[in-house]
Amino acid sequence: MEAWLEWARGPLFRAAFVFMILGLIRHVVLTLWEVSAMMRRAGDKAFPFSRIAKATVAWLFPLGQLKNRWYYGVMTIVFHVAIILVPIFLLGHIALWQRGLGISWPGLPNRWADLLTIVAVVTAVGCVLQRTVARDTRALARFQDYALPLIIAVPFVTGFLVMHPAMNPFGYEATMLAHVLSANLVLVLIPITKLNHCVLLPTTQLVSELSWHFPPDAGEKVGVALQKENETI
Repeated sequence: MEAWLEWARGPLFRAAFVFMILGLIRHVVLTLWEVSAMMRRAGDKAFPFSRIAKATVAWLFPLGQLKNRWYYGVMTIVFHVAIILVPIFLLGHIALWQRGLGISWPGLPNRWADLLTIVAVVTAVGCVLQRTVARDTRALARFQDYALPLIIAVPFVTGFLVMHPAMNPFGYEATMLAHVLSANLVLVLIPITKLNHCVLLPTTQLVSELSWHFPPDAGEKVGVALQKENETI
């Protein structure tokens, strides 16, 4: 078990982390390339950048969700806050970075990390239940909308059990192995699932706006594609 744990902590973690970084860089580069091409081809060169910036901030801090189904809006916001803060600011994780790369930063007190871990797990389950119960969201939900919150919850559950041996019904090494493997899985899933919105979300509004700035000959090309180029509109 110890050998498996060292492999998961070492080579497997480094491979998963590099895969995540390179995958996210690929998404960013391709998105910026496409945005640049769309701006060059746009028929209308007047882009309302101030409105785009305001809409982007609104999406980054979705307080508008509180107006409709406020409970779901609060749950979604709290879920995102918890799953971001705990992995980055957990003192145990910071100690690993300091030991490996010699870098560190201020961390959360353990009691706050425990509270946020419980919040992350509860809200993850809540998000799945809401998508299951609500008819409108159920109609739009895909498999990953149900699976990803539960997958993300696994390293939080196992990490909590590792930090509280008295509450852990399993052995330390088995729980730690499950924690590290599930965390590595999340790293791999980030660039290949909708989790990539952690870096692509700031570009969403810009891409949406550019989509409506058609090239000058867009109408003619649509007509040709539909074989209706000779018909009047």
